[in-house]
Amino acid sequence: PPPTTELSADDARRIALRAQGFLGAPDRRAGVRGVLRHLGAVQLDTISVLARSHELVPYARLGAVGRKTVESAYWTDTHAFEYWSHAACILPIEEWPHFAFRRRAYRNRPHWNHQLPDGAYDQVVKQLRTEGPLTATELGGAKKTNDWWDWSGTKVAVERALMYGEVVCVERRGWKRVYDLAERAVPAALLHDDLDDTECLRRLVRAAGRSLGVGTRADIADYHRLKAEHVDAVIADSGLVPVTVAGWGKPAWADPEALATPPRGRHRTTLLSPFDSLIWERARTERIFGFTHRLEAYVPRQKRVHGYFAMPVLAGGRLVGRVDPGREGRTLVAKQVTLDGVKAAAPVAQALVEAAGWVDCTDVRVERVEAPELREPLTRELARLLG
Repeated sequence: PPPTTELSADDARRIALRAQGFLGAPDRRAGVRGVLRHLGAVQLDTISVLARSHELVPYARLGAVGRKTVESAYWTDTHAFEYWSHAACILPIEEWPHFAFRRRAYRNRPHWNHQLPDGAYDQVVKQLRTEGPLTATELGGAKKTNDWWDWSGTKVAVERALMYGEVVCVERRGWKRVYDLAERAVPAALLHDDLDDTECLRRLVRAAGRSLGVGTRADIADYHRLKAEHVDAVIADSGLVPVTVAGWGKPAWADPEALATPPRGRHRTTLLSPFDSLIWERARTERIFGFTHRLEAYVPRQKRVHGYFAMPVLAGGRLVGRVDPGREGRTLVAKQVTLDGVKAAAPVAQALVEAAGWVDCTDVRVERVEAPELREPLTRELARLLG
């Protein structure tokens, strides 16, 4: 076999940043759709502080792209579909065939948490055929509570049909899934389960490696939530090449194209959603950036360290701090800020002002700064930028 490429930790960090769209000029012509295809998956989440996570992801790479533009880029003319990948994710429609392995696994699953009432499945499919696209409420099946365990029979049926691939989520309307029949929504050339499990996995491993640039087996498996043994079975045929990364302590694989051209160009300075694929895997984020990040939205308030929706700040290719944001009228409130030293004040201020402009805020107010002596440099920098 060819000798394994050796990468420094810095090489690996830069390769990862470029693969995720944070190093080098963004392709503005390709826009939001370009970002989605490049990443292969954009995670959805209900939390909305500045904006929802699937809006924050293209914003972080492209800058102040309009929020309507983001939604229509995802959902117009079946460019994308929602499915279970890293979590509930927006995926490029051309990935449809690659998830046949997961649709089959769901169809063959003997145990489900929710009971499916007799006839409910066929009824949902029939109703979508005649009336679709529809939300669960329009299908006559959402209950008044939001508890996922309190699903109605109709909701259970339509979610099952979504997992099986007979139904597809064609957009989110007011955060509700809009369902339609896959045969109507997915382009005919892509609407098939012809690829066997091995081929599906091989393609997803290849795609994950490309989107990560370089990763360990665990990183690659985590991207679309594959099992480690799935990755092992196909990695040799995936087109990814083995590399060693200084300090990683585990074997890694890289996208050969990423190795062929050294990553150069401008670094983005931006706030990141905690669900951004650059940092969604905590062990990888610690390994690459030496930065421990944890979403605290589901942690009891008194136990939170960094705040409800603390957003890491990326600048110069490093994570230099974090901000827990909020909004009051047209003021972006930095409820809690952590800075990695005085040098981080300028980029964090820049990231805050840019985010404020994007969400139509005209002012930024800082409430709490972890190291009190860093408050003054940060507020001074903000005053200068807000002029």
